[in-house]
Order: sequence, then C-alpha cells, then structure tokens
Amino acid sequence: MTPAAAIDAWLAELATQRRLAAHTLAGYRRDLDKLRHDLVAAGDLPLADVLGHHVRRFVAQHHGRGLSGRSLGRLLSAWRGFFTWLGERGLIRANPCDGIRPPKSPKRLPKAVSVDAAAQLLDAPVDPDDIEALRDAAMFELFYSSGLRLAELVALDAAALPGILSDGEVRVLGKRSKLRLVPVGSRACAALAAWGEQRGRLASPDEPALFVGVRGRRISPRVIEMRLAQRAAALGLPTHVHPHMLRHSFASHVLQSSGDLRAVQEMLGHASIASTQVYTHLDFQHLARVYDQAHPRARRK
Repeated sequence: MTPAAAIDAWLAELATQRRLAAHTLAGYRRDLDKLRHDLVAAGDLPLADVLGHHVRRFVAQHHGRGLSGRSLGRLLSAWRGFFTWLGERGLIRANPCDGIRPPKSPKRLPKAVSVDAAAQLLDAPVDPDDIEALRDAAMFELFYSSGLRLAELVALDAAALPGILSDGEVRVLGKRSKLRLVPVGSRACAALAAWGEQRGRLASPDEPALFVGVRGRRISPRVIEMRLAQRAAALGLPTHVHPHMLRHSFASHVLQSSGDLRAVQEMLGHASIASTQVYTHLDFQHLARVYDQAHPRARRK
C-alpha cells in the first residue's frame, strides 16, 4: 500500500468509525502530508522501512523550518496514530514514533481583555433598526457570558433559543462531541431575545441556524471574527479582539471572582484540569498588577 493510499484509508476509518470532526481530519491530513513529502525526500522510503532515526530527522527538519514544539507535538501525535493503525494491520513491525518527544516551546498565556474593556465592548449602544448590530450584540454577549468556543456558537440552532431564554442555560456540543450545559447571564438573554424577535428579517425561511449572515444562511466563523475586530477597533480598544479572547476573558474573570477552578473547567468543557490551570497564571498577573499599583513599597516613583 502506498503512503497516499494508506493515509486515505486511515482518515476514512477515522471519519466513519470514530466520527471525528472535519476540522480534526483536515489537521491530520496536513500533518500526514508532511510525512508523505518527507518519505519522498528520503528517496521514496517505504512505510515499512521507517525507523525511529528517520522520524527524529524529519522532526528536526520541520523544527528547523520554524514549526513550534506545540505544532510538532500535534504532528507526532498524528504520525503515531497512523503508524499504530499500520501496525494493527501487520503493515509495519514497530511504531517508529514510540519514545520520540517534540522540543519544548515556551508556554504562552492566553490573552484576555480587562473587565472594563469587556464592558466597553459589550455596553456600546445598538441601533434597534440595525439587524446586523442586534445579531452581533447577541453573539458577543453570549461569548462573554458563557465562554463558548467559536465553533460551538456557530453550530447553535434557533430551535434552542426558547430553552436558553427560559432556563438561562445553553446546551453546546463541544470537542469530541461532548455535550455540556453552560449558564447564560441576564444581559446575554436580553440580547438574544432582541435578536430572536428580528432574526426572521435576515434568516432564510428554511435556515435552522440561530445566527445567520447577510445571505440568510448560517454565519461563518470568519464573519464573526471580522465583525468583532471591527467593533473593537471602532471603540478604540488598544488590542486586537477575537472571539477566543472573549472565551479567555470569561474564564479569567469568573476565576478572579470565584476562585473555583473546577467550575471554570466544567463551563469551558476542558477534559483536563491542566488546560484550565493556565487561567490561574492570568489571575496571578492581575493580582500582581494590583499589588504593584497599591502597595506603598511596590509603587514606582
């Protein structure tokens, strides 16, 4: 079996049996295409002949081209899963990725806007006759109120709106098709109700999506990113604001107020508490700034 045919077969199995998301499958394909090109560059090296030293060399070459440790870790994860699948079918003797670790990258903290900046962004007046502005207000309030991922917000259907407004919570399908319930604040509910009353002016009659674009169909992630960036720029916010930044801000601000890391983990839909602990660093940064500004021995002259 050629590398290209083996890659196609593995991805097809992941799509049908494990029902992985299209976005995840596309990422796997990009990483495996790198492996296929590496094999060609190594003189059309057969999959059965790939050894650990080959994989180390490939990884080192990608690192030299600028791939970060995090990207290389994802790449190795895809390669390892692929070679495991080949081994289960007797096409290779051993997994050449076993024991290979990517180089470490400095951990980058997520960027969050301050409470004041979030209020400035969300409290801006909205023209009730501007249907797109009503929609944007509802989307941005929901991002900040509930810490949704961009894909989760895009996937919401209008049929869920009555339940959101009556129960004050939203049911979302997160990563690995995991369902979770997240609270929705009163400001977000009010904005969603205002959008729901006017949604029919923009949405096509047969469109199930809660949030739609100017063509009446489910809004695209890129349009949401663009609209949020434009709103932040128009208000003079000093940083580029994107949807995930509102998710980070939700997590950071809830943690600052409550100190309940487990609750934040549940609301964000993180499988591991380690993913949520990064927000404790943001919380410490906030406390450090307060200390620097308030303590008599810390204030700079």
